[in-house]
Amino acid sequence: MWKNYFVLGLCVLLVSCGEPTPTFYQLSSDGYLPSKAGISLGIGPIVVPEYANRRNIVIETSENRLEVVLSHRWAGALDQSIARVLGNNLGRSLSTNQVQIYPWQRDREIDYQIAVNLTEFIARDDGFAYIEAVWRVYSLPGSKLVSTHSFVAKEAIHSRDYEAVVKAKSRLLSRFAKSISEKTSFHR
Repeated sequence: MWKNYFVLGLCVLLVSCGEPTPTFYQLSSDGYLPSKAGISLGIGPIVVPEYANRRNIVIETSENRLEVVLSHRWAGALDQSIARVLGNNLGRSLSTNQVQIYPWQRDREIDYQIAVNLTEFIARDDGFAYIEAVWRVYSLPGSKLVSTHSFVAKEAIHSRDYEAVVKAKSRLLSRFAKSISEKTSFHR
């Protein structure tokens, strides 16, 4: 009986030794939320393209080909990471620490909801990361549409490693948050 457990354990060890240890990444915001309260923002839902909505980092290697990088992964769900970074960046831009990530419990605690549909969020072999997004701002409660806008940008990837890819995508989200705050009139 113990011989079977030993053989099973040895098989598990051999299989696990053949796979590289994954490296985990997270998107970063421009900093922390400010300490003062202001307007209340609800960030989300965030819709991420199906090809990018996975645990692994994805690189576009040609017009019709994607590489799913098995040993380089997101530390959490990509849509939630994007919401967190957008929330922090918007909170800093609008001087408010009142930011909630979708799903929240009560609409009446939120002044504005920012819903985002990313149609592109990818790094390409050409040395750039790309974003295409449409966002809608709703006043809450009541979900009255305030505005709809789009955002398209690219950001240089400064070196050929996955950390540089993540940094370029984080810079894109910073620019995206700035565009949201500049194009939308938020009033309390």
